[in-house]
Amino acid sequence: MGREPGPIQIVTVNKEKHSFDLDSKALERILLRPNVRDMDVVVLCVAGAFRKGKSFLLDFMLRYMYRKSDEDWLGQEHEPLTGFSWRGGSEPETTGIQLWSEVFIVKKSNGKEVAVLLMDTQGAFDDQSTVKDCATIFALSTMTSSMQIYNLSQNIQEDDLQQLQLFTEYGRLAMDEIFLKPFQSLMFLIRDWSFPYEYKYGFKGGSEFLDKRLQVKDAQHEELQTVRKHIHSCFTSISCFLLPHPGLKVATSPTFRGQLCDVAPEFKTILCEFIPKLLDPDRLAVKEINGNKVTCRGLLEYFKSYIKIYQGEDLPQPKSMLQATAEANNLAAVASAKDQYYKNMEKICGGELPYVAPDSLEEKHHFFMNESLKHFASIKKMGGQEFCSRYQAQLESELTELWESFSKHNESKNVFSAFRTPAVLFVLVCFLYVLSGLLLFIGLGTISVACDCVIGLAMLAMLTWAFIRYSGQYRGVGSAIDQAAGVLLEQATEMLNKKSVTIKQEKKSR
Repeated sequence: MGREPGPIQIVTVNKEKHSFDLDSKALERILLRPNVRDMDVVVLCVAGAFRKGKSFLLDFMLRYMYRKSDEDWLGQEHEPLTGFSWRGGSEPETTGIQLWSEVFIVKKSNGKEVAVLLMDTQGAFDDQSTVKDCATIFALSTMTSSMQIYNLSQNIQEDDLQQLQLFTEYGRLAMDEIFLKPFQSLMFLIRDWSFPYEYKYGFKGGSEFLDKRLQVKDAQHEELQTVRKHIHSCFTSISCFLLPHPGLKVATSPTFRGQLCDVAPEFKTILCEFIPKLLDPDRLAVKEINGNKVTCRGLLEYFKSYIKIYQGEDLPQPKSMLQATAEANNLAAVASAKDQYYKNMEKICGGELPYVAPDSLEEKHHFFMNESLKHFASIKKMGGQEFCSRYQAQLESELTELWESFSKHNESKNVFSAFRTPAVLFVLVCFLYVLSGLLLFIGLGTISVACDCVIGLAMLAMLTWAFIRYSGQYRGVGSAIDQAAGVLLEQATEMLNKKSVTIKQEKKSR
């Protein structure tokens, strides 16, 4: 590649917008090299919470890959540890996803050569990352790796399993079709293991410990069973390794640069057992998706496809446990208050109950709405005042929609409202019939004929309206007839009101 090997940033995070971008050119430079692009690929990735030594561990893997022919691959006592950037302290170091620029070519015992990639990821749960950021990084790395090393401190706690469930489910949603288990190998790497007297360091002790932790028991709560079943259903193989504490100097010294003289002897011994077994050519699993082996060239396309999904709006927004719980709690309060309003209004004007005067119904609506809002306020809610006020606004909006629905239902029971159009047309026919006779009597035959024509049109409109109501067809024509009848009734009412006002004024003037 014309330069010293080093970490290459392939996925960057915009911390202000909480969005992700793939550096396709950088990824192409790694995966499309002529000697590896058509090789089956192995991707080892380390993921987990921030400041737990992921990059530190990966650099020992790098050291082994470069020196595995040497018996003393671990290095000299005072040699600093280089490779992926790491440092001590409380602030996060790695952001996004990084790949080591050199692709290692490894030959298996059957003579087949595979390309091996080492991947480092941004630590989860720092003070700048949302749950979506953490879920996306973990999901992307799990979807693209053949071995995901879940780096944990001291123990496997229940919240570790719940976060793993959330992150893997977020990854599974992004995969179009899943015929087999969606992900390959998962390894729980327990750092700083303090109970070797219960379970010994290494793979054997880790396997015994993991079997107990992930065991599904009938006596367990359903929530605990679901988490464990989900994890088993997501990965084709699950393992565990128990690693001792590297020593106080590693954890507390600001001058520590990875020199072995400051690392606890027990840690070095177990590390020398762990790294060679992990990177043994015959243990390295080739990346597969739905049973098909993936080449370096294919991995590039998968990265491009997956990043597009996480840049879009198709996936749901993953939430923190508090946010999800508060949302469910507040939505339940909204549903309870809404149900109370609905039941009360049903008793007044629901179903087959008779028509209620609009003013009386509106009065009942305001009373029951206030009762529902009081009920909502009386329920204990989570998330703080600002968060809860959104749900009160949602409740008010839904109650208003219900009121409009009840009001229309009540209006449909009004007999005059149902037969307003034929009544108006009938009155119009009678009026025009009398008017036509009078006009003919006084010799205005032409105008009388015009009245007869309008009578014919009104009768035709009545028959058409009746047919539409009976058959349910041509509803647009029926609406037009209803509107025309409404306009006639409105104009007639307005004229009568004006005439009434005029008569009153004349009486007063007398």
